[in-house]
Amino acid sequence: MLNTSARLLRLLTLLETRRDWSGAQLAERLEVSTRTVRNDVARLRELGYPVEAAPGVAGGYRLGSGAAMPPLLLEDDEAVAVAVALRSSTSGGISGIEETAVRALVKLEQVFPSRLRRRVNALQAYTVAVASTGPTVDPHMLAMIAGACRDLELIRIDYKKHDGTESTRSVEPYRLVHLGRRWYLVAWDRDRLAWRTFRVDRMQVQRPTGPHFTPRELPAEDIAAYVTRSVRSAPQRYQARVIVKAPADVIAERVPRDIAVEPIDDNTCAVLARSNSVEMLALYLGMLDADFVVTDPPELVARMSTLAGRYAAAANAG
Repeated sequence: MLNTSARLLRLLTLLETRRDWSGAQLAERLEVSTRTVRNDVARLRELGYPVEAAPGVAGGYRLGSGAAMPPLLLEDDEAVAVAVALRSSTSGGISGIEETAVRALVKLEQVFPSRLRRRVNALQAYTVAVASTGPTVDPHMLAMIAGACRDLELIRIDYKKHDGTESTRSVEPYRLVHLGRRWYLVAWDRDRLAWRTFRVDRMQVQRPTGPHFTPRELPAEDIAAYVTRSVRSAPQRYQARVIVKAPADVIAERVPRDIAVEPIDDNTCAVLARSNSVEMLALYLGMLDADFVVTDPPELVARMSTLAGRYAAAANAG
């Protein structure tokens, strides 16, 4: 039989792995009596763990949410996964999260056993994270929107479209989607009476105060695919179809997810790119690392010609 301290840790681990446990189930797992389980639950509560109990035949125990965070019990792989996630959080397009992630990581590493600290330190020493250079969003705003999605609360947003026009919308928020380096909100627009996909970095959100709404059926079963299609179909000033002399699967790995790549044959594909900036289109094409042919739009052709001359002059300058 486990000693009291080891048994408490085992009990806490069981409560964290499943939502509900009966007293008999816990007693069987711990190889003790149900009375001992009740006593151990009382000890966990004294330590600050919010263990909830339901009386009766169908009753049992569950680990509730408390006002403060008690210590967590993590398996080795779980602890390493959390550390990796904290280290890579700087590339997620969320403003101000870097310092918070570092503070959390320092606290985590302080309690790591040496075997885990060695694994995590290797990740730190031999990996390089590239910070996002695109638009960022406030983590508090993300949390507020997610809470409104959960609680089915209406929110009002001030939204700026890609062309600079601004409007105020009353929307029913449903899902937040992280696509590439941007965050999107899938919501029902009560003013337009239609589903809309909003870029979160273009939103100013008023704090939800209600009222609540009755949830609708989502516009698609696969919300990530729905947002990807919405982003690709959004109006842009310039649209280009480029023939690239490389396999489609190779090129698809080199462009953002919102750029469509269509195979032509085993060694050729078409890249369908859209942007409000010909400079951005030229940048994407230059990063393909493959030969390509572009015929339109004429603004892109002219820009590529200018860049080609500039690069050639730079190469011959030496």
